Amino acid sequence: MDVKRVKQILSSPADIEVKYHGQSVWIDKIDEAGTLATVHLKGQLEERSQVAIADLVEE
Repeated sequence: MDVKRVKQILSSPADIEVKYHGQSVWIDKIDEAGTLATVHLKGQLEERSQVAIADLVEE
């Protein structure tokens, strides 16, 4: 995925399915460089991870 699409998803009111290595995730934010996104697994708000935006897949 590219940073432009991640920004669109973040600003969208719709529930857009995004996966990281096959697991559904919510995107919380992106870093200023536009290379990493902070995500968490759907249903598990406590555990957040920074992942490469290129590794996110829109379903």
